[in-house]
Amino acid sequence: MNDTSRKPAWLRAKLPSGPGYTAVRKLVDDHKLHTVCQSAQCPNLGECWSRGTATVMILGNICTRSCNFCAIQTGRPTEYDLGEPARVAEAVAVMGLRHCVITSVARDELKDGGAAVWAATIRAIRHLNPQTAIEVLTPDWKGQTELLDIVLDAKPDIFNHNLETVERLQKPVRVQARYDRSRSILRHAKARGFTTKTGIMLGLGEEQHEIEQTLRDIAADQTDVLTIGQYLQPTPQHWPVARWVHPDEFIRWKEIGLGLGIGVVESGAMVRSSYHADEQSKKYTGVEHLNTANALASI
Repeated sequence: MNDTSRKPAWLRAKLPSGPGYTAVRKLVDDHKLHTVCQSAQCPNLGECWSRGTATVMILGNICTRSCNFCAIQTGRPTEYDLGEPARVAEAVAVMGLRHCVITSVARDELKDGGAAVWAATIRAIRHLNPQTAIEVLTPDWKGQTELLDIVLDAKPDIFNHNLETVERLQKPVRVQARYDRSRSILRHAKARGFTTKTGIMLGLGEEQHEIEQTLRDIAADQTDVLTIGQYLQPTPQHWPVARWVHPDEFIRWKEIGLGLGIGVVESGAMVRSSYHADEQSKKYTGVEHLNTANALASI
């Protein structure tokens, strides 16, 4: 286990600045949107917003789950906003996105887990932005595939659900989630013909053989895209960082993942599910990224 008292040099993030960042912030505020970039304290916020991209988080910013790695607030959410899907679609249109990523908190208190709002958001984006590739990063729906099907029936282009960590660490790190349940969700989406994607974090205390087994499981489930990044502790109350993973190790896991047959593997300290998601998925969507920072600067 290495010294985790100070972050290594390769984990320095770009500070928020520039016209692109300012424009995205204004757009988020004006449309009364939540972003996982803010709520999850993503270290890439400065870079992504500066290049005119953000991951919209629907169904509020209070989660019913209490994962020990996540900075999003836990509690009892308020009623969801039925006008949200239209506002999200409008924001995607203003940004001129060719690839958008939508995620949400877990809403386990709702009968459908928020699936209807998910579907309405996808359809609203598709209606207003027919050329935009839509990537969804969803909860596990407690394994209820009938709820997942409500989302899939709206026909997103990429279905993403994160395993987050190795099987042994699921209970202490993800608390209410299960490794086998998350794998079943990914397999169900794949069986329906969707491009699938998942992500894991390193530095939580996993062993090398456990990482390799996780990659083998992901390959066995025929998952198309995998992201691997460094875990960062949001607050002292969250799960501690066990080690800082060297860039060379991230390269090695990428090579192993590709060798196992995973189509796209993005592996690096700063890699996150939505980080350069357009570039990760263009092999499957056929959509090239449109740099919107200059256009947004005029908003």
